[in-house]
Amino acid sequence: MYHSVADPTEDPYNITVSPDRLDAQLTWLARRGLRGVSMDRLLEACRRGQGHGLVGLTFDDGYADFLDHAVPLLHRHACTATVFVLPGRLGGDNAWDPLGPRKPLLDADGVRGAAEQGMEVASHGLTHVDLTRADDRTLRREVADSRSAVADLTGRDVGGFCYPYGHADPRVLAAVRAAGYAYACAIAPGDLTGPLALPRIHVGQRDTALRLRLKQATGGPRGRTLRPGHTPLPAAVTA
Repeated sequence: MYHSVADPTEDPYNITVSPDRLDAQLTWLARRGLRGVSMDRLLEACRRGQGHGLVGLTFDDGYADFLDHAVPLLHRHACTATVFVLPGRLGGDNAWDPLGPRKPLLDADGVRGAAEQGMEVASHGLTHVDLTRADDRTLRREVADSRSAVADLTGRDVGGFCYPYGHADPRVLAAVRAAGYAYACAIAPGDLTGPLALPRIHVGQRDTALRLRLKQATGGPRGRTLRPGHTPLPAAVTA
């Protein structure tokens, strides 16, 4: 689970990874025989029984630096990724983070550019609100309308959703299911299981090779969340 790829000097939320650090992390994956892919590709590979050696890479919030810094590095390492965007804040910034710093978000052209560069573009809701605290009308709008908006931007079906702040509960999960998403990413979904409650491993600037090995070893089992009847996801399923 990545967010911003930029200068991490001012980063009170530990969401920023420098381009050099991302480059080193992708190199570490390759040296361990792993390859980063988007979530739709990972899940399809798992359904075919071909998920071994694949790691899902996700980038939350749709920062403009995803296109500027992350995509060239992903291409260099023959990787793809999923970027979760906010169509209600196109060209805006991360106003939901009170401590700052302000980070620009992808605009409409940037969202289309990410898709054209071979990345999966999926929904993070419209405006980045805690859906577990939203009323029913807001919940439907954030979940269903954002899917339509992203599809309109990219001209492609949108199968993935990411819960803002990683927060989900049965009511929110039901809304995501009703909107037609194939999968949804959380952080640590607790008792929620299945393809609409996929956990992820946070990756930050301090994650060197040693820390990544520890996270893979301790966080990997959380990736086995699909219910019986589904193909289990491999360890270290998402980053």
